[in-house]
Amino acid sequence: MTDIIYIDELKIELKKFAENRGWTKFHSPKNIAMAIAGEVGELLEILQWMTEQESRMVKDDADLKQQISYELADILLYAIQMADVLDINLNKALYDKIQINDIKYPCKK
Repeated sequence: MTDIIYIDELKIELKKFAENRGWTKFHSPKNIAMAIAGEVGELLEILQWMTEQESRMVKDDADLKQQISYELADILLYAIQMADVLDINLNKALYDKIQINDIKYPCKK
């Protein structure tokens, strides 16, 4: 395991995974967006009734932290699939968006 995310390698793995199961025919942008929304719903369900403080303490609860990590992984994997289907360079999009946000939300001095 590594702390570096290699998006291009993940795209290849996800494509193989879907092809081996005959799922690529279902991977339209609309369907992937719906899957992302579903996974976000599952993430929200875990945190739904927690207070702000309880949600901050999830990092100290191994079981909850694991559940959330899997939901985040599902969201990220679907986002990578969406980028692949739409031929979007996700690496470039991520860095471009950081720059856009930096301009849109400048630091107050």
